[in-house]
Amino acid sequence: MSLLRTTLLTLACGLPFSNSLHNHNEASQKLEGLRTASKKVAIIGAGAGGASAAYHLRQNALERDLDVDITVFERSAYVGGRSTTVYAWDAPNVPIELGASIFVSVNSILVDAVNKFNLSIDNEDSLRTENSPELGIWNGDEFVLQTPAHNGWWDIAKLLWRYGLAPIKTNRLMKSTVGKFLKMYEEPQFPFASLTDVVYDIGLAPVTASTGEQYLKENGIGDKFANEIIQASTRVNYAQNLPLIHGLEAMVCMATDGAMAVEGGNWQIFDNMVQASKADVRLNTTVQTISKQSDGTYILDSASASSEELSNNGEAFDDIILATPYQFSNIKFSPEPKHTPDAIPYVRLHVTLFASPFTLSPKAFNLEPSAVVPTFILTTLPPDESVGTDPNGVGKPGFFSISNVAESWNPTTGAPEYIYKIFSPARINSTFLSHILGTAPPDQGVEDLGQEFVSWIYRKEWNSYPYEYPRVTFEEIKLDEGLWYTSGIESFISTMETSALMGKNVARLVVDAWAKAEANGEKIVEGKPMPKPKGGPAKIQAILEASKEREREKEEAEEGQDL
Repeated sequence: MSLLRTTLLTLACGLPFSNSLHNHNEASQKLEGLRTASKKVAIIGAGAGGASAAYHLRQNALERDLDVDITVFERSAYVGGRSTTVYAWDAPNVPIELGASIFVSVNSILVDAVNKFNLSIDNEDSLRTENSPELGIWNGDEFVLQTPAHNGWWDIAKLLWRYGLAPIKTNRLMKSTVGKFLKMYEEPQFPFASLTDVVYDIGLAPVTASTGEQYLKENGIGDKFANEIIQASTRVNYAQNLPLIHGLEAMVCMATDGAMAVEGGNWQIFDNMVQASKADVRLNTTVQTISKQSDGTYILDSASASSEELSNNGEAFDDIILATPYQFSNIKFSPEPKHTPDAIPYVRLHVTLFASPFTLSPKAFNLEPSAVVPTFILTTLPPDESVGTDPNGVGKPGFFSISNVAESWNPTTGAPEYIYKIFSPARINSTFLSHILGTAPPDQGVEDLGQEFVSWIYRKEWNSYPYEYPRVTFEEIKLDEGLWYTSGIESFISTMETSALMGKNVARLVVDAWAKAEANGEKIVEGKPMPKPKGGPAKIQAILEASKEREREKEEAEEGQDL
């Protein structure tokens, strides 16, 4: 049963995102005067999808000896999107993941990037605190399961007695389901022009069409294991219960083998991708308008955080990759794209990080005073509570998870403290913190608890991921000619890896579209497609000479006017 324990501990960590041109010798071009211009691509968003798109666009262009100019626009002050690191007490040696905390060995794009950029990683064992933490699943009344630091034969026997063969069946089902998903990385599925089509082709449409609850029942997974273990994982990862979340995302939550994290923060993966893309990166810059031109190019207007006014001169791009949810981009398109992504509901998640010298109170979890509270606490619903498909399904526990994510020394006092992370649907107040720490509640807010109780606190409220309702159709990848979209994959699977996969996929589609235009006899001159001259070499040469003669006549006429 070590697999079950590893899965649970991994879930507690929280699963889940200068301008340089490559110059070429013009003599290598087939036709002088019809030289292919540098392609200009704007990528909006520097999270996992945007960073991956930039990196793979550069790689694909290099492989095909193409010249591409990439500009990345990011409204925030950092690269990484929802993969964000903050620092306890503002101490640079105490980084804490605020968002996407881990990825797993099957996430080949992220793992390859870690190796490519020589990043240091923590494996699943080193994600634990020094004392090898326990994990508990709390239903608001009691811990339905606690796993010790090291499972002995008696602990394994108890798990088998409680859940039977459900853990083994679930593992087999997970591997089968994930195996289908992995086909998206390879030919003939990759690159895929339609997410809906590829989901059907690889056999995952029936999985996304079912709720997690339905999918597990159809495959013989017992209710007790589903409700106590799998639902705990869907809650910590997506703040959703099994009757709401679709079957594929439920299976993704159980794919936890080989968990790892980058030392210092996973954002470094995406920062390195952007750097390797040699893109012009514009942080603190908001794209405000995108206008499609008659020649198929786009004019993009943006504004920096220091100025709310639009830039004076719009910039022209051949292609635009929108790597942020359309509904949150607040970009005005003129005209509207042929395909406009639907607005979908996102989970509004509250993340609370805080440091305290206190361990969690046994009394808060109905334990004996001498008991040790599990270091990682996941939650599920009690047997007598059913929230159905209610998106506000936190239920009696009141939170989705509480984790002791680190132990460190307070730089001010020099004393050791615990650093906690809470996922919840609402703001954590002083009463709740006092309750779980076993201290007297303050008269006012959390900030008034006192440094002796909470020495540091950091809050973040954000649109963390979509509500993963069952569905069988997904957003278009190509919104219009030259306008591409990565965030549609979040309704399918919302992870750093899948966002990176869609970024890689779009990058390939963009370059393939250029190659197709070239093969169809189009050359790009100043951003406009121009038909390749037809006929033999003599006719082509005659056309070129005639063009040169017209240019000479034009220059002579202009010189005459100057005189």
